[in-house]
Amino acid sequence: MTTIRIADAETAEHALDDLCEVLSDCINGGASLGFMLPFQPQDGRDYWRGVVDAVRLGQTILAIGEVEGRVVATVQVGLASKPNQPHRGDLMKLLVHRDARGLGLSRKLMEAVEEEAARRGRSLLVLDTATGSDAEAIYPRFDWQRVGVIPDYALWPQGGFCGTTLFYKRIGQG
Repeated sequence: MTTIRIADAETAEHALDDLCEVLSDCINGGASLGFMLPFQPQDGRDYWRGVVDAVRLGQTILAIGEVEGRVVATVQVGLASKPNQPHRGDLMKLLVHRDARGLGLSRKLMEAVEEEAARRGRSLLVLDTATGSDAEAIYPRFDWQRVGVIPDYALWPQGGFCGTTLFYKRIGQG
């Protein structure tokens, strides 16, 4: 059975080990997520502690997907804090452990986090993802609009440049 929920800081703290495993699995599977190889689950602990703090401060929405009580997927929305952007959020790190793919978790996570972002007053979400990655193909299926590509934006975890593709989506309307 799969469960999707918006995590508070306490829930996120309790899920740290699983979140570290999901991040490590995705990076070791080739996802460009801001980290380089070699990468072990414990290497993500400081990153996830920062996410927990951001959730606690109301700066980030964290959605988690569980299969039989184990966190196997996640996505975040960073809530823009600049005075001229109270309507915007940044979608970040849609991650599904390779063992849990094909269960519809990406779609369910996206629906949940978009709904929560709209509930918190956001009407526009933006994201960037590695050009040519499996992830790039997912977002149009969820009604995200492709804006363009920035070449040589980052490095793949194994090295070598990759571009980033920018997307946006209007939410909470109608």
